[in-house]
Amino acid sequence: MKDQFYTKYKHKIVKLNYLLSKLKKIKNKKIVMCHGVFDVVHPGHVRHLVYAKSRADILIVSLTADKFIKKGVYRPHVPEKIRALNLAAFEMVDYVLIDNHKTSIYNINKIKPDFFAKGFEYDPKKKQPIETQEEIINLKKHGGKMIFTPGDVVYSSTQFLKISEPNIKYEKLLELMKSNKIKFSNLKNVVKKFKKLKIHVIGDTIVDEFLYTMLIGGQVKTPTLSLLEGKLSKFVGGAAIVAAHMAATGAKVTFTSLLGKDENKKFVTKSLKKYNIKLNIFSEINRPTTTKKVIINENHRLVKIDRLDNTPINETTIKKILSKIKSTNSGAVVFSDFRHGIFNKGSISLFTNAINKKCFKVADSQVATRWGNITEFKNFDLITPNEKEARFAVGDQDSTVDRLTQLVYESSNFKNIILKLGKKGIYSLSKTLNEEHKGYSIDTFANNVLDPVGSGDALLAYSTLSILTTKSLLISSIIGSFAAAIACENNGNETITIDQLIKKISEIEKLSKNI
Repeated sequence: MKDQFYTKYKHKIVKLNYLLSKLKKIKNKKIVMCHGVFDVVHPGHVRHLVYAKSRADILIVSLTADKFIKKGVYRPHVPEKIRALNLAAFEMVDYVLIDNHKTSIYNINKIKPDFFAKGFEYDPKKKQPIETQEEIINLKKHGGKMIFTPGDVVYSSTQFLKISEPNIKYEKLLELMKSNKIKFSNLKNVVKKFKKLKIHVIGDTIVDEFLYTMLIGGQVKTPTLSLLEGKLSKFVGGAAIVAAHMAATGAKVTFTSLLGKDENKKFVTKSLKKYNIKLNIFSEINRPTTTKKVIINENHRLVKIDRLDNTPINETTIKKILSKIKSTNSGAVVFSDFRHGIFNKGSISLFTNAINKKCFKVADSQVATRWGNITEFKNFDLITPNEKEARFAVGDQDSTVDRLTQLVYESSNFKNIILKLGKKGIYSLSKTLNEEHKGYSIDTFANNVLDPVGSGDALLAYSTLSILTTKSLLISSIIGSFAAAIACENNGNETITIDQLIKKISEIEKLSKNI
């Protein structure tokens, strides 16, 4: 967002007390108010505002704050500060007010406008919503009048959004950074400080195997493909890649997990030792290293074959892990849960109670084929579930993401949450700030998505390191999002380096200069 655009119109965006003090000084002038979401400003809005201004001297537009918008799961698509600036840029608009109440009634009674303009669809000849009836009643208390826009042109923001959602990811990011006085240089400096941190990661290791094949033919009598076996590529995944991401930054990482007594145990330990990770590896009889093999032909993933044991770990293993949690000196403990044995309803509470009270507690649940429940991780400093897992945990399929985070909070009492929304990015919320704090969304910055598997691991690793370094959920969310984008651009779960992340920050900084 160009600075000259922001500075030219931001004076019109005012707080209620300031607005009331300005209106006291104005004599013999008519005031008209408009109120709405204005998620996408369209021609119908423009005609509505022009008509309203034609009826009075001063046009005040109040817009619904983000936290009160219930039109759709991911609305608003445009954050309130950008929506306010879009309205302030119109010549006919004199003041813009972000309404921090569920309805317009509070501001109507404070401002006491001469007119309150509504769209043609609210015409009194039709059945009016209860909210509109209440607005009319409160206007009359102060001698005000409800007026209605002529219905020559009527548009719907919702219908526009069904056709095409706005692509304003850079504008949203820059507005968040500007409002919180964050520069791209700050982000680069943050990632250079990770080497000072000590982290203990506990969780399920997964080995991802990609077997590339060539199609020879098919059987005539059965629908069976005949494939020539080719290259086998292996990637460390699950909690192990979280530990690797962190250690690749220079952070001091201890990793506690289970591996089978098989070839993939050697592969995992060799891979992690490259990053000087301290390993606490345990095994159980007949439990293999969790392995997920995908058969690939010409970039098509034909079938996935799993080798695993999802039964809960035994009491002996639980005691060994408890001992490591208690004895490991770290600034943060990360539970990376894939429900392949380590975490269940009973073990989670035992492991949580063993964490030193001074440690920063992080939990992530990434369950593909199993059931997990992020709300079982009580009183954690940061949790990073995806939307599907969060909805499953609280039994809610329809609420807005803001309401969803509130439901998760009521069950888990987290301090900070980064809710992963897949291709829609993330939604972050902190419960450690005052009640005026609002959640914010950050879009994905992946340019060429090759493989989204592993993006959640990258976000977990880098957002944890960032929040430990800065104590800022916003900075943590931004850096975590950038790391997740890099992961999506890799084919396979590759370790992300500081150099890659700084390069990504520089790319986004360069592109943002044209906004």
